Amino acid sequence: MARRNPRPGFAFLFIAAIVRPIMAVLCKRDWRGKENLPETGGALVVANHYSFFDPISVGHFVVANGRTPRFTAKSGVFKNPVLGRLFKAAGQIPVQRGSRDAVKALLAAQDAIKRGETVIFYPEGTMTKDPELWPMAGRTGAARIALRTGVPVIPVAQWGAQEVFAPYSTKPQFFPRKTLKVVAGPALDLSPWADRKRDRAAEQEVTDYIMDEITKLLEGLRGETAPAVRFQPPGNEAEPSIVPAAPAEAAEASE
Repeated sequence: MARRNPRPGFAFLFIAAIVRPIMAVLCKRDWRGKENLPETGGALVVANHYSFFDPISVGHFVVANGRTPRFTAKSGVFKNPVLGRLFKAAGQIPVQRGSRDAVKALLAAQDAIKRGETVIFYPEGTMTKDPELWPMAGRTGAARIALRTGVPVIPVAQWGAQEVFAPYSTKPQFFPRKTLKVVAGPALDLSPWADRKRDRAAEQEVTDYIMDEITKLLEGLRGETAPAVRFQPPGNEAEPSIVPAAPAEAAEASE
């Protein structure tokens, strides 16, 4: 029987013990759709990314609803000798973007999901460059994991973190207290792609579907309509996915 939450470990409990009380004091919250987070088994949470603070917001939402989040994060986050070691000990997954080593993040995320854990993935691969902070074009890493594991994929939209940390800013503005909004939608129906686990076209189709669903949820949070055409940063077409395709032998070994 799957456990509600694999044991989080001391490092994660230490971080949560510090962060959760601080968040409760500094920020108000508007959380919706918590019933859509699976209580047991592995899950892939896909979310929009627009502020350095939004991982704390969505992480708080997931933890408060009984799951331990494992983030895929760029490797630079882990270079700090103290925080990097703590994050890695807490089960967070470094991604060597633009490198062959990025395949290790794919395999680590798949392994975590198979252990019954909750992996949080930013399909855009980086903070949005859209001028109005709408989700931009996604990359195929999350879709690849979803197709190869078959686990529930939960779309999540969040808003409000940009009022604490403006995009790409490291200067917080906690007062007056800001409201962090997070909504989780129902698990995505990926059955149309069930027999296309290694089809690159399917990976792109699922990526577009994921980004569409996140954007719809965000429209509800913001009370606005997203642009008809999703923002595509210059040169993005030539950039690799946040988790590039695994070599055949590595992919087979992960299954």
